[in-house]
Amino acid sequence: MTAPATVEEYLAGFPDDVRTILENVRQAIRNVIPDADERMSYGIVRLEIVGRHAIYFGGWKKHVGLYPIPGLDDELESLIAPYRAAKDSVRFPYAKPIPYDLIERVTAHIAGR
Repeated sequence: MTAPATVEEYLAGFPDDVRTILENVRQAIRNVIPDADERMSYGIVRLEIVGRHAIYFGGWKKHVGLYPIPGLDDELESLIAPYRAAKDSVRFPYAKPIPYDLIERVTAHIAGR
């Protein structure tokens, strides 16, 4: 199977319920960085600001992941801690409500906005 060339192709490859979640994650990120360029990279979506990466997101079997998520200030880190999967990534299970507002706050921190 050929890897998707565009974000739209990537999203179209998911079941409707997961695609909706991924589209909402995409929109939450775009709410903060509307000027970001979107590309496929490493098989997932990368949003860049002025030629540098800002944030990646990808859909998996049971969760949506965001990468890389650096150490955050104490308040934000305490909110993201339940979702930490590794030092620099987070996972939001599809089976639970996705905290889109938290995704926006993390994106703002990463983008310096």
